[in-house]
Amino acid sequence: MNLQDSLDIMHEYVQNENLRKHMYCVAEAMKQYARKHGEDEEKWEIVGILHDFDWEIHPDAERHPLAGELILKERGVPDDIRRAVLSHADYTGVTRDSLMEKTLFAVDELSGFLVACALVQPSKKMEDVKVESVKKKMKKKEFARQVNRDDIIKGAEELGVPLDEHIEFCLNALKGIAGKIGL
Repeated sequence: MNLQDSLDIMHEYVQNENLRKHMYCVAEAMKQYARKHGEDEEKWEIVGILHDFDWEIHPDAERHPLAGELILKERGVPDDIRRAVLSHADYTGVTRDSLMEKTLFAVDELSGFLVACALVQPSKKMEDVKVESVKKKMKKKEFARQVNRDDIIKGAEELGVPLDEHIEFCLNALKGIAGKIGL
């Protein structure tokens, strides 16, 4: 499994451009955390690309990512990548044991929230999003309702990273691909 293989799977199953952008965001945050920790950047990026590839066909807790994991297994995707994909959803019962698994959980909801924060900027640019404004928006329940704030906080705690630092790290990662995601 290489990065191109994961992109091929994503493009086969994901037609929604916003979902693809989300997967690129998660993949970039994963890659940057892998770099920080001296881990396999390509593997972590692959996990980010694949984590929601089955969402369009199974957008519910009963099937996603369980059904997707079966597809990945059939395609020969390594166990550790499939396990990470499963572990990003608490309801699968797969505990997050590895740093890669914990990082995926930590960056998933936060990356979506950061995109929402960028979209409400007058410029609609990621570069104009600040950590302080992200934290203020996290307190507003009506803003980006679909994003689970508890998971953002829990993710930072599981990583052992202060929330402000985690937000800033992910924000900087997404600024690095702002052109690719149109922000």
